[in-house]
Amino acid sequence: MYFAALLARTQDGWEASDTELDDVETLSDLTDLAREASVDEDTVLVFIEQEDAWFGIVRVEGEEDPRIFVSDAAAAARSSYGEILTNELLGGEDDDPADDLDTLDLDGTEDGEPDEDDEEDAESPPAGELVPAGPVGDRDILTDLGLSEKELLALDTDALPEIADALGAAEVMETVR
Repeated sequence: MYFAALLARTQDGWEASDTELDDVETLSDLTDLAREASVDEDTVLVFIEQEDAWFGIVRVEGEEDPRIFVSDAAAAARSSYGEILTNELLGGEDDDPADDLDTLDLDGTEDGEPDEDDEEDAESPPAGELVPAGPVGDRDILTDLGLSEKELLALDTDALPEIADALGAAEVMETVR
C-alpha cells in the first residue's frame, strides 16, 4: 500500500495535501503534479512511501530539475512508483522507442551466427540485479530545511512523520495521513 503527500512551502509555513498517483506514469507527471501545488514557485516536497519497504522524496523548486532521494533502491525498483524514481536516479530504461535502435545488430553478422558481443552480454547480470540495496539520490535534499544527511540516512521505512517533524510540518502532515 502506498501513501503519497505533497508538502508545499508558503509564506505562512507548510501546507500539506494527500495526492492520488493514479495518473502518474513518469517523473515528469510527478513533477507537474508538484508544480501545480506550488505557490509562487516555492519548494514542494512529494513524499511517497510503500509500507514497510521504502520511501522516496522528490523536491521541486520552480522550473529547476527535481531532486530525488530513495531510501532503498532495490525495494523501490520492484514497485511501480519506486521504479519511476530509481530509473531516473540510476539511468534505467525509459520507454522511448528510439532507444530500440541502439539494440539492433547492424554489424553485418549472418543470421544464426553468434556475435562475440552477444556471448559477453549473456554472461552479464540482468539490469534488475544492478539496482543497489540501500539509499540512492540526493542525500542533502532536506539539509537546508533542517534534516541533515546523517539524520535522513538513519530513518527507517516509517520516516515521513519524522521528516515532517524535522521540517516543522508534523501537524499539517498528520491531517493528510
